[in-house]
Amino acid sequence: MKAKNSLLIATALVFSIHSLAQQPTYKIQSVAIQTRWAKEVSPANALKEYPRPQLVRSNWTNLNGLWNYAITSKDAGKPASFKGQILVPYPLESALSGVKKVLLPTQNLWYKRTFVKPVATTGEKVVVNFGAVDYLATVYVNGKEVGSHEGGYTEFSFDITSALRDGENEIVVKVLDPSDQGVGPHGKQVLNPANIYYTPSSGIWQTIWMEVVPGDAISSLTITPDIDKGVVNVTVNSAASSPVSLFVEGKTITGKSNSPIAVPLADAKLWSPGNPYLYQFTATLGSDKVSSYFGMRKISVAKDAAGVDRIMLNNKPYYNLGTLDQGFWPDGLYTAPTDEALAFDIKAIKAMGFNTIRKHIKVEPARWYYHADRLGMLVWQDMVNPNQGLPEGSKAAFEKGSAEILKQLHNYPSITTWVLFNEKWGQYDQERLTKWIKTTDTSRIVNGHSGEYLYVNEQLRSPSPDAYINADITDVHSYPDPMNSIRMDGKARICGEFGGIGVFIPNHQWLTGSAWGYIQEKPAALIAKYSIMNQHLQLFKKEGLSGSIYTQPFDVEGEQNGLMTYDREVIKVPFADLRKIHSTLNPDLASPNWLSMVKDVTAMDADLTEPAQLYSNLFQQYIAGKKDAQFLKQLAMMATQAGDKTGEARIGREYIATMKTPLSDDDVNSVVQFTKSSKDAGFALMVKQADQFKKVLGDRKYTVAMMNMIYKGDMESMIQQKKSWDEIGAIVKTYGAPGEEMLLRAKTIDFYNTQNWEGYVTVAKSYLEKYGANLNENEKSMFQKAIDDHQ
Repeated sequence: MKAKNSLLIATALVFSIHSLAQQPTYKIQSVAIQTRWAKEVSPANALKEYPRPQLVRSNWTNLNGLWNYAITSKDAGKPASFKGQILVPYPLESALSGVKKVLLPTQNLWYKRTFVKPVATTGEKVVVNFGAVDYLATVYVNGKEVGSHEGGYTEFSFDITSALRDGENEIVVKVLDPSDQGVGPHGKQVLNPANIYYTPSSGIWQTIWMEVVPGDAISSLTITPDIDKGVVNVTVNSAASSPVSLFVEGKTITGKSNSPIAVPLADAKLWSPGNPYLYQFTATLGSDKVSSYFGMRKISVAKDAAGVDRIMLNNKPYYNLGTLDQGFWPDGLYTAPTDEALAFDIKAIKAMGFNTIRKHIKVEPARWYYHADRLGMLVWQDMVNPNQGLPEGSKAAFEKGSAEILKQLHNYPSITTWVLFNEKWGQYDQERLTKWIKTTDTSRIVNGHSGEYLYVNEQLRSPSPDAYINADITDVHSYPDPMNSIRMDGKARICGEFGGIGVFIPNHQWLTGSAWGYIQEKPAALIAKYSIMNQHLQLFKKEGLSGSIYTQPFDVEGEQNGLMTYDREVIKVPFADLRKIHSTLNPDLASPNWLSMVKDVTAMDADLTEPAQLYSNLFQQYIAGKKDAQFLKQLAMMATQAGDKTGEARIGREYIATMKTPLSDDDVNSVVQFTKSSKDAGFALMVKQADQFKKVLGDRKYTVAMMNMIYKGDMESMIQQKKSWDEIGAIVKTYGAPGEEMLLRAKTIDFYNTQNWEGYVTVAKSYLEKYGANLNENEKSMFQKAIDDHQ
């Protein structure tokens, strides 16, 4: 997806964190909206399910729960004291972590807890497993470094046996996460979230657990079905070659580890979204026994009876009717509150009538793919794109991470398609990397480039004739209306993204001041617009289209273009209506199993009343004298959405006037939301109670908010009136550091845009010297290059 250009004034202003606070007991931090599952989260039940359903052992210890944490400078050693507690495995920035702080690229996040040494006999090993830690994790047990792992999306394990002592032991995890400022893949996470980019998820964000395993243990399984031959090939991987046995369908098959074992299946039950049948089996190597499962399915591209290249499921044409799932949560960010919540997303998408999910530049926990397997959902799995600027080291980090993804996710029958690149996000070596994926995994098809052909309002933005080399698919992105992709012999045609219809639902928004989408519609108009889009898909299908991906199933932060709200509470088009719209495209929707698998999915239907009318009705109550604080807050939010700027300013002032000190965290956030300029009532409050605002927002976010208010309230009109910079400076410098930084930034940008190089060099040098640390590398390089070229 492509974002609209942001205003230069607000670009690249990076948040920092406030000081550590003592947290004697766990409490979810305040958040604009939260899901129904958040109330179920506690230190005693934080994601307690066994986290690896395809390699299950009985002897394990869950290490989720409260850990001590500390934040230090990047170069500092282990802190002398840990002053707070964090609920693992929820990311540092999430409300469910109990912390909700931003980790800067210049800082380390430290975790610490104790555990009792598991009972292990002679020759057995104790292994600690991590689902995922973002980004660079170093693990210490009793002060001894036992290993490190780079990459925020894949699992890793360390043998900690030699570091253990009898009784109580200490484990410490050090984490560095530069987010979008580093060389590694970071997906949609950025330090300055806006539009289609979201809040980072730093640190431990998937389950940590320990296992006691034999000295010669099963390290992993490699499972590849072959329906044409009626077998499933299973490789039991271990450090040494050893005898192994598989118990499948009441039969025992023997072989050697590290070599494929062909397991025959007479009249195999084929896996599909309409009938997601899973075979259960166990694998045994010596005293190590694990349970697992597999599904018999085949994915391919072949010609149909009319000679058209189509995506085939189990050797039959199968239209991939999909949606673009980001995998973000308002309360847990990258981490779903509970396992039930994790499964709900797939059930809800199935209840909408989709049979495919494109998992967008994120790798989910293993249990998400297990739920996709058991519920029946095709998955297009994106690689997590490299840093788009391709700094030195980014290509190596991307290829290492992608290799780990291919290995880690190989066994899931739901995954049918690998997506290498999204649009032009860090694209390089297209031909080589597409071929590498196809060679690494011959059992799936490869979408080498999703959306290299990108249309917005039917205008082509980025043509590239070599985009689909070595791929099985040609793929176009088209916003808002779908299009058919180009025809190439031997390749299926896909519309890899379309839609993005922004519809806001009052009281169910992460950001109430915006409803980002490629187009905006009222709730009542969404069903008609969406129906017409799907009618065009029907025509495209007749002309050769094999699949489509709608953006998107759920709102995400500032994007309000989901079919459901971000809190998963409101469905904007009823489930039954969506299934009716999709019935001509989804081959399995008539299956008797379909509704039975999603019968427990619930959500409120959207109120189709015109939002401005809702606001007008409440506004009349305000005129009649209703002025309680909660009502004023809701009315001010709705005024923003209805476009009543005069009403928003008036009601926002009155709401702020109801606040009493000390301000709550929610009060602070509301003041910032309803304060747009230095002329607004909330600005004086932010100046007067700066320490309280910095405590809640963080120093940097507070400064950024002040800068934008100063620009809006004082500088914008003076610039339009062509006042001199001396006159402007005399006003804004009275606001202290935020005013000085905003003045230098505005002058630098103005001189750059007007090519006033004589004035630019001096001002830009001063800006970079004083505030360059707040800029992203691309902007800093742009300003520095202009200095070098003209001094």
